[in-house]
Amino acid sequence: MDITRNGSQPSGRGPAEYFTGTVRIDPLFQTAAPARAAAASVTFEPGARTAWHTHPLGQTLIVTAGCGRAQRWGGPVEEIRPGDIIWFPPGEKHWHGAAPTTAMTHLAIQERLDGTAVEWLEHVTNEQYLA
Repeated sequence: MDITRNGSQPSGRGPAEYFTGTVRIDPLFQTAAPARAAAASVTFEPGARTAWHTHPLGQTLIVTAGCGRAQRWGGPVEEIRPGDIIWFPPGEKHWHGAAPTTAMTHLAIQERLDGTAVEWLEHVTNEQYLA
């Protein structure tokens, strides 16, 4: 059994290479092989968002605070709120982040396949975000 104490893992900034705006990432857990799950609490300031990306084994988001947006490639921008659970299937191109005037926090849970949990793609344009 391992216990990771609250506050024992430092917060990090979402790198500009993968995020637009101010994003804080608080790691929750990353399992050791043969397990492959990892999770983080991610807070997006108003207007902040991920770049387009995919996950080889999919991703689950659980919105815990605020109001946000999510979109899969070719689909409409969807509003997401606390209590919403969003599932992106393996390989589905998508993005997620805060609403234009409201911050949003979610738990992000994904698994690694051959050591990789995410493939980052191009940034979401302002036109795509505001659609």
